[in-house]
Amino acid sequence: MTLDMTTAKVGQCAIEFLMNDFEIPSDDQEWFSVLSVRSVGETWDVVEIGVEGLPDKWVVQVYDTGECDPNYTFNSPVQATEADTGLEDLPAAIAQLLATERSSNANS
Repeated sequence: MTLDMTTAKVGQCAIEFLMNDFEIPSDDQEWFSVLSVRSVGETWDVVEIGVEGLPDKWVVQVYDTGECDPNYTFNSPVQATEADTGLEDLPAAIAQLLATERSSNANS
């Protein structure tokens, strides 16, 4: 059964999925926002999620069923040697997540 997914609902599904996957406390979730939602064909959308003020983003596929593909990707122009750049003002859990993702991204 296919759901009638609006752009806002698709973005919300992707944010909720990532917050649960990363175990981000609800107080810290306001740091994340949907940067874009793009339909790909009739059965899924691509959602970009970022942290305000930073160039990093996660790309999540959301299917028309409301399910998110667990194989999302992370993109960042930040070099691994500068993995902690720009994270000083973020909550510790988010800063650690970004530093880890940046370091992992450089090795892939």
